[in-house]
Amino acid sequence: MNERIGQVVVTFVSRRNGRDEAGYAAAAARMDALAAAQPGYRGVDSVRDAGGLGITLSYWADEASAIAWRDHPEHAATRARGRERWYDSYAVTVATVTRDYRWSAASE
Repeated sequence: MNERIGQVVVTFVSRRNGRDEAGYAAAAARMDALAAAQPGYRGVDSVRDAGGLGITLSYWADEASAIAWRDHPEHAATRARGRERWYDSYAVTVATVTRDYRWSAASE
């Protein structure tokens, strides 16, 4: 399958503080829609536990696409609001996918 080989993956690991849940939900929905409309966007996977720890992986066609998303003015403004309102901490790691494989019980 190897759908993601060569793509850039931006890993965003965050710890939310539990404040302003409605504001966070609205901003997250807007960022999902905005990212999906960006050139080079290839998809997203995201999980969050009950304690506020979240991991989001966004996939981009190349480094330039990932950088353009990082630098998008609305994304940058939302990132700043996140530091002020929603997050205790976060870390971003950017990498290139060198292997990609999948399994599903439904495919057997």
